[in-house]
Parts: sequence; C-alpha cells; structure tokens
Amino acid sequence: MAGSRNKFGGCPLRVLHSFPHRLGMSRICTTAWYEIDSVAAAGADLLVFAGDSLRPFGRANVRVHKTLSWGRFRLPYRVLGARRMCMLHDWLVAHQLPRLAGQIDIIHVWPLGALQTIRVARRLRIPVALERCNAHTRFAYEVVQKECGRIGVPLPPGHEHAFNPDILMREEQEYTETDALLCPSEFTAKTFIDQGIPRKKLVRFIYGVDETRFYGSDKPRDPKAGLRMIFVGVCAVRKGLHFALEAWRQSLASKSGRFLIVGEFLPAYREKLAPLLAHPSIEVLGHRNDVPELMRGCDLFIMPSIEEGFGLVCTEAMASGCVPIVSDVCTELCRHRHNAMIHPVGDVTMLTSHIDLLHQDRQLLQRLRNQGLADVPSFTWQAAGKTLLAAYRQVLAANT
Repeated sequence: MAGSRNKFGGCPLRVLHSFPHRLGMSRICTTAWYEIDSVAAAGADLLVFAGDSLRPFGRANVRVHKTLSWGRFRLPYRVLGARRMCMLHDWLVAHQLPRLAGQIDIIHVWPLGALQTIRVARRLRIPVALERCNAHTRFAYEVVQKECGRIGVPLPPGHEHAFNPDILMREEQEYTETDALLCPSEFTAKTFIDQGIPRKKLVRFIYGVDETRFYGSDKPRDPKAGLRMIFVGVCAVRKGLHFALEAWRQSLASKSGRFLIVGEFLPAYREKLAPLLAHPSIEVLGHRNDVPELMRGCDLFIMPSIEEGFGLVCTEAMASGCVPIVSDVCTELCRHRHNAMIHPVGDVTMLTSHIDLLHQDRQLLQRLRNQGLADVPSFTWQAAGKTLLAAYRQVLAANT
C-alpha cells in the first residue's frame, strides 16, 4: 500500500479491514462489502482480510486476502461454529500484522474476530477501530431476554441473542482494549455510555443505501386503495413483529389493506404469533430476493424494534418510497412527521394510531414519502463512505 502516514490529508489513508465472515453473502456480510467499497471510493487504500469473499471489488485500491478459504476449499462455518471461525481469523490476521508495520495507518475490526489483532496492533502502535453494528451486547441480551420472558417465547440455544457468558466476556474485552468503537447511531452509542464506556472512545459514522437497487416508483398512488404495509427482516422478538401485528389487527387499515411480512421466522415465535398471523389481510412471504420491488409497491414500512444498531432497512424503505413507522430506537435517519412516524418501544396504542393516521390522511402520507425520497442523497453509500473515512481520521487524530 503506497504512501506514508498523514492523518491530516495528503497521501491516501491506508486501512486494514479485518472481516471474519464471508464478504458479500447476506446481512452484515453485504453491509461490510458496501462499507469497504464506499470508503475506497472516498479515497482510502484498503487491504482486506476476510474469512471468505463472494463478491469481487472493481477498484484498484482494494486488495482482498482470504483467511478461511483456499481456492475451492472453504472451512465449514456451520460445522466449526461462527465463534471458532472468528477467533481463527483473528489469530491469522494478528499473525500477519508485524510484517505490515509501516504499511497501514489504521485497522478496522469486527466483533468476536478482533481481540488478538487489537493486542498485536497495540504493540505495533497501530490504532484499531472496532465496528459495533448493534447495541452493547449486554444491553441487547437483557432487553431481548426480558421481552421473550414477557411474551413466553424461549430462544433456542445458540441463538444470537440467547445469553452466552463466553461471548459477552470476549466482546467486553474487545470494547475495553480497542482504541475506538465505531457506532452507526446515537442509540448504539448511548448503550455503551450506559455501560461505562467513555464518550470520547465512541466514533460516529453511518451506513448507506444502494440507490441503484432501492428507488421509488413513478406509478401514481391511488388515494382510495387500501394501505399496503411491509415488514422486512428476521422475524424474531428483537424486531418487535408482535407489536406490529397487534397494531395492524387493531387498525382501520386492516379492513381494506394488506400487511406483507418478509423474512424467516424463529419457530417458537411463529407458533406464538399464529393467531395474529391468521388474519386474512396478513401475508407471510418468507425469504424473498425481490425486496426492492416489494417495497416499491407498498405505502408503509414497519419496524417496531426493541433494540437496533442502525436500522439499515429503514433507509432502503425510504429510498423505495415507503414511509417508515418505527420505534424510537430507529431514529438515526427517521424523523417524526418529517420522513417517518415514531413511537416509544412497545407502545401498541400509539403505533396503531400512526397506522390509522396515514390510512386516513393520504396527503400526510405523500408528504412523508416525498421527504424521505428527498433525503436519500444524505444516506447513500457514497455519503456513508465519506463519514467512515472521517471517522478513521478522527481515530487517528486521537491516537497518534
């Protein structure tokens, strides 16, 4: 990687991005791919160590090394377990760092695949920023467990939000030892502050939307047609789908509208929600590959989460012309009565009233939709890449 360190500009910033999963696969693997591509577009030089990479980068300033696959051979994540694979990736990256000293300015790491890298980087005096795509893990465990207990839905062993003391201990070690925590929302940052992490250690950035996939429809909306609402995500307690179903069933909109649910269910959760799902206006679609098209055909996007890192899908909905109806943990880009409707977590009465308001006031619905579309340029991946590059420079300024 060419150039020399210059935290105030000059030569391109040289970033080692360590991602322990399969770049370009789904969920955070897709997010990480866009993140790397966007910060490279913003001008950084990227050396990427990834467990595997399924989607190439078309940029000369991005080089990828796979740590957990060689040619056609891939170590089996499902057999060995994601935690072991992350730790192996971490060890392999840490082992490479000494020979890279002087060639990189900052290291970007991800949870559970970071601790050894952080420790070696400290000896080499290379700043490390740990990405936190979700809230503090202790907070997430607690709020999800509390809600699961309230509604009587047990989490299966190994579920990402089932309490695991070993994972929590390792992640909290990472929080303590890293130089900075990259937080995509103020809500995420607050959960760390509440757990005693100093504010100065938290560095803000945002995620983005691919506006070439998610964009609004030119077709005029029929103001007399029934309202179409959509939920997209993992159908689990954390996402608050049970609140959405209760509110929809109680709303006036359910008499003439449709509620589409896209995503895979936790089996016990689906069983618990079976009576609510049986309503004739509700359609469970399962996993779909045509989410942008589905969003373009809907009026509302609902996300009543009890815990959320950023709510990336909210940006995708807004860019598609869907008005987000979200809880107050999803307020990074959503603004009440500006481009969205926001309710306190678990407030089904207010959530119902918001659905009814937009069902009855189609002019307000159109204003919110138009404003959401107008806001898109501020949260594209191009914009997000610039915020991440600025975050790197902030970390460097504080640690060099």
